[in-house]
Amino acid sequence: MKRIKILIAIILLLIIHLQYRLWFGDGSIAQINTYQERLDDLKKQAQEKTERNEALYAEVLDLRKGEEAIEERAREELGMIKEDETFFQILE
Repeated sequence: MKRIKILIAIILLLIIHLQYRLWFGDGSIAQINTYQERLDDLKKQAQEKTERNEALYAEVLDLRKGEEAIEERAREELGMIKEDETFFQILE
């Protein structure tokens, strides 16, 4: 009878220890949820950066292929005009 009580006490202590680790220890449910949220944020950032890189890559290809893209960029960003072209500025 005494051995059964000792065995039950050991089993209860083991269960309590495992429950503590499950809820509060290393690799606990709360920690896993925190890691999952962080992973989701990192995946979102990676997706945004992938989309940005794809847009930049498409722009690079466009700049390599066509003069129209280069001309458009020169007009918008540098304010350049073509030779024999007249520039009109309208002030409001």
